[in-house]
Amino acid sequence: MSRLELLDGQTVADFLAAPAAVLMIGKSDCEACARWTEELGEFLDRDEEWRDVRFGKLLLDKGGLVAFKRGNPWVAELDVLPFNVLYVGGEKKSEFAGSGVPRLESRLRMVLREG
Repeated sequence: MSRLELLDGQTVADFLAAPAAVLMIGKSDCEACARWTEELGEFLDRDEEWRDVRFGKLLLDKGGLVAFKRGNPWVAELDVLPFNVLYVGGEKKSEFAGSGVPRLESRLRMVLREG
């Protein structure tokens, strides 16, 4: 089973309320999003350090996200996808546009291990 959860309007709120969660925001037709999904999936398949963190993917072009978009008006301002947000206990703690496991791990360490 993949550790990268595919989220929708019914599951995203519970996901974000986790003690630690990384939300990857993308769109179905985004090639960079597809590459990041593949890279992230491969990383998660072998990762042991971040087992206490949930990882999820939310596609903005799928229906049912009205409540999420209203609750997070910053989503309307996104101009680069994929976009990644690190949440701790439901609170947005860090974010970065684009992809890259080294960048992701740097943010995780900064927020979860050293913060």
